[in-house]
Amino acid sequence: MRRAVIDLGTNTIRLLVADVGADRSWRPVHTEQRVTRLGEGTRGASALAEVAMARTEATVVEYVARARALGASAVRVVGTSAVREASNGRAFAQRLAAVTGERVDVISGDEEARLTLVGIQRRLPLGAGVMIAFDIGGGSTEYVLARDGRLTDAVSLRLGVVPLTERFAFPARVEAARYAAMLEEIRAQLASELPRSIRETPLDVLVGTAGTVTTLAALDLGLASYDPVRVHGHRLTRGAVDRLLARLGALTLEERAALPCLEPGRADLIIPGTAIVVATMEQLRAGALVVSEYGLREGIMDAIGDLPS
Repeated sequence: MRRAVIDLGTNTIRLLVADVGADRSWRPVHTEQRVTRLGEGTRGASALAEVAMARTEATVVEYVARARALGASAVRVVGTSAVREASNGRAFAQRLAAVTGERVDVISGDEEARLTLVGIQRRLPLGAGVMIAFDIGGGSTEYVLARDGRLTDAVSLRLGVVPLTERFAFPARVEAARYAAMLEEIRAQLASELPRSIRETPLDVLVGTAGTVTTLAALDLGLASYDPVRVHGHRLTRGAVDRLLARLGALTLEERAALPCLEPGRADLIIPGTAIVVATMEQLRAGALVVSEYGLREGIMDAIGDLPS
C-alpha cells in the first residue's frame, strides 16, 4: 500500500510518500520539503497570522495533490509546535482538513519527541549505550534520551529558530555582542528547562536531526549540492561547528542565502539554529554529534498505524 505523511512544522512542511508492506516496513518513493514559516510573527502573539496560514495551506494542498497523483491511498497530515500552541491552531487544522479532505492530527510535544526517536533509529543503528537526540524546529526543540535503544526520557522546549530569528535578526555580518546575548539566553533556557536526567547523564553519542544540523553537515562536507546519503551519519565536531559559525557570521544575509545546500528561507535561521547546536553541545558536554537525515517525518511513517484513525 502506498501512503503519505506531511509533517506540518513551524518553519518547514515535509512530504514523504512511501510503499508500506504488510509488516509495516516501508520504502520511500518521494520526499520533498518547503519553508513556509507557519509560525512567523507569533512571538508576543497567540495566533497564527493569516498570511502564514495561507502560504502553508497552499503548500499542504499541493503536497496532498502530489501524494494522490503518486498513488497514495492515504495521507496523514501531522501538526506540531505552531499548530498545537496557537489559539487558532485547532481551527487551522480543521481548515486544512476541509480543503484537503484529509484528517489533520495535532500531536503533543512528548509524542513529537517519541516519534523523532523512532525516525532516527530507523536508519541510524547506534547499538548499546546512552544516546541523546535533539531536533531543532521552527517553534520548539525536542530532546530525547534513550538507553540501549529504548526511550528513557523526552522533553519538548519552546525553543525554536523562528522566534529567535525574529528577536535576534542578523541581516548583515553577525555582531558579536548580539550573538553573545542570544547564546546566553539559549544557555540559560537549557540549564533551567532540560530535565536533570538529560542534562547530567553521561552520553555515548549525541544525534542531531532537522534542517539546521543537516545544513551544517552539508557545509562541513563542502557539498556543491545537497546529498542526503553523504549527510546522513556525518560526524560533526564542535570544532567544525565553531568554524562554520565563524564562516557564516562573516557573511551578510544575501551572501548566506547564496551558499550551496542552504535551502530557500533558511539563510536568516542558520545563525540562531547554530547557536542552539553550540549551547546543546556545551550543556551535554559533547565534543561531536552524529547527523541524522531521518527524524519526525520518518517516525510518523513508521508509526502511522498507531496514530488516530
